Amino acid sequence: MKPGTRMFVLLFMAVSVLLSPVAGGQPGESADRTLSPFFFVKSDDPELDQLPLKSTRADVRVVGVIADVIVTQVYKNEGKKPLEAIYIFPASTRAAVYGMKMIIGERTIIAEIRERNDARRQYEEAKQQGKSASLLEQQRPNVFQMSVANILPDDVIQVELKYTELLVPTDGIYEFVYPTVVGPRYSNKRPEEAPSSEKWVENPYHRQGKSPAYTFDLTASLAAGLPVQQVTSPSHKVDIRYDGPSRASIRLDPSEKSQGNKDFILRYQLSGGKVESGLLLFEGEKENFFLVMVQPPKRVNVNQIPPREYIFIVDVSGSMYGFPLEMSKKLLKDLIGNLRPTDRFNVLLFSGGSSVMSDKSLSATSENINRAIALIDLQKGGGGTELLPAMKRALSLPRSEGFSRTVVIATDGYVTVEEEVFDLIRNSLGDANMFTFGIGTAVNRYIIEGMARIGMGESFVITKLEETEGQADKFRKMITTPVLTKVKVKFKNFEAYDVEPPSIPDVFAERPILVFGKWRGRPSGKIEVQGSSGNGPHSHKIEVRKEKPIDSNSSLRYLWARHRIAVLSDYNHLRSSPDRVKEVTRLGLDYNLLTAYTSFVAIDTHTRLIDGQATTVKQPLPLPEGVSNYALGSLALRREGSAPVLYHQGKGDRLVAKEKDKKEPSDMEKTHLSIDLDEILATDDRTKETVQKVLQQQIASIELCYEQATKDPSDLKGKITFSLVIDPGGKITKVTLASGRLKDKGLERCLVEKLKGLTLSGIENANSITVSISLRFKTS
Repeated sequence: MKPGTRMFVLLFMAVSVLLSPVAGGQPGESADRTLSPFFFVKSDDPELDQLPLKSTRADVRVVGVIADVIVTQVYKNEGKKPLEAIYIFPASTRAAVYGMKMIIGERTIIAEIRERNDARRQYEEAKQQGKSASLLEQQRPNVFQMSVANILPDDVIQVELKYTELLVPTDGIYEFVYPTVVGPRYSNKRPEEAPSSEKWVENPYHRQGKSPAYTFDLTASLAAGLPVQQVTSPSHKVDIRYDGPSRASIRLDPSEKSQGNKDFILRYQLSGGKVESGLLLFEGEKENFFLVMVQPPKRVNVNQIPPREYIFIVDVSGSMYGFPLEMSKKLLKDLIGNLRPTDRFNVLLFSGGSSVMSDKSLSATSENINRAIALIDLQKGGGGTELLPAMKRALSLPRSEGFSRTVVIATDGYVTVEEEVFDLIRNSLGDANMFTFGIGTAVNRYIIEGMARIGMGESFVITKLEETEGQADKFRKMITTPVLTKVKVKFKNFEAYDVEPPSIPDVFAERPILVFGKWRGRPSGKIEVQGSSGNGPHSHKIEVRKEKPIDSNSSLRYLWARHRIAVLSDYNHLRSSPDRVKEVTRLGLDYNLLTAYTSFVAIDTHTRLIDGQATTVKQPLPLPEGVSNYALGSLALRREGSAPVLYHQGKGDRLVAKEKDKKEPSDMEKTHLSIDLDEILATDDRTKETVQKVLQQQIASIELCYEQATKDPSDLKGKITFSLVIDPGGKITKVTLASGRLKDKGLERCLVEKLKGLTLSGIENANSITVSISLRFKTS
């Protein structure tokens, strides 16, 4: 077997399912493969697998509390065939995308905002007519898809998009985040069942550790309006130059050009820890806009804290394997280890399935805390990310009478069920608060921030191991007591309307209260924010006449519309309404904004492709830094062209590889591997079901052994049986190869060690028991 063939077969083995019909043990999905991301495998055909995205660059300008960003993507066709490039990329959850243009040579085409279906139709027509065109669509509020049609050989096409966002400080620290890559999203839908809005999930990814195939660059200018201090980037190495007390220039260090696989984070403070509070006004031709930013009072110490009940929900799926799960473990140890004796708590672990520590919350005794930490410590990471069933189970747990409930979830958010989760929280959370911890270098901030917002709590993002302790401390300070409750905003002699948000929840963090809106007439009167703090009533008044409308605040129209769209979308998640869909569409068209129902389309007037059809290629994305190959689950190896496709065949607990077309298979493609769970022998059905369930949940960790295999797959075929000795606590204390043999002793030792590391919670026996599992290795 050729070295390249051998390497591919080992890769194929690594993503095969050992016991389960579906990655992560999902029930009822054995008939077909699911809609999932997959590994990109470059072919030997120089005319295929071209990577048209050459570079992406962000130019950031921060003035006061508003950031304006220009993103430039450069596409180049280095192959021999015309291409259509499709690229999935992220954006800030607060971004208001208001412009796009396409540059081909010396020609610049300004994109127009259109209803989504109309924009797609115009793009497809231009593509068929041989015209170069670009289409920008929103797949999620923080996930966009760029399609560029008819990139001819040697073409260089540049696409620019513009967005603006508001920077909201917490504890005096301002933070600008530029997301660089979309992490793989788990979906249990079959491709034919998935709506068009979820097709983007099926995107190729490079293997773990591979740098992006395109370069990344970023520059930023900061004009804070007040003296700044401590400008830092915890994510990337940057060069910082101060251009005066209130200005700074930031440039990405040249050594970071290949670091487009983690969020770029920029933080700064104003001197003395101050936060710029006040009023911004913009006077437009048809409408006038305002933004009020009011800093709440400082937190006070409270001696009497009411007893609390905590439900900790921990993501242990494949995308959390390795570094993210280690961060999550450290965080949970800190949070659970510092509970008060008067508190109660419970722990729910989820991946493809879920398991709960106890049927009801337990007292925070040292024994229960140690038990919870030990349970979390055993997790390795594997399987799908079934967040929705886990949330349903957690929120249905019986409440502790007289306790204030707090729900804490730690996840990277790599799921596609954001809307369903938001709906569930809004309907089920009741008087509890939800706090979310995003774990990883490129988390799904949309769901992390959205769950906290709807759950009336706060969100945190942890990108480095050393950040866990500080974020845990911040969380504990927040839940001690809210900073401000019963918040109301009153307008006196200031004619405000279309105000967002319509009501303000309890304020947990020391972050400004934001109020958007429109105003009529002369800018006069007062705006007053009232509430209750730990020291009693609190009030902050702003004299409107002291502030003048200025043209540089023109971004307020986009920010107001974006906020309004987000509010409407949240309500739409709860109960879909055609009227709200129309309203979001109208707002997108009126304010020139990208939304779920409006898209930007740019079409060149020149016909450039006379004959033939462009080949569609999806830009393979790098896995976010620290995310392992298991984020793509077990149904991950597929390729365009003649390479194998891995999918469910529906004949028992097995996976096979089939050819995508009828081309003559190469030596690499002639060898296929399938692994059957042949038999489980146990003392009773409950034990048998528990063993199978746990193995399914931990399959990704077991599959890691295959990457260490050195033998030809033809040498691994046959049936083997392992004998497992399980103690009364559910721990596997002994694993032996009872029958059959593996020629690869390293693989055998690895499998034994992986099985010994499992704990089969749910098995209750007075004495140790023995269970055997039989596996059948096949090649075809």
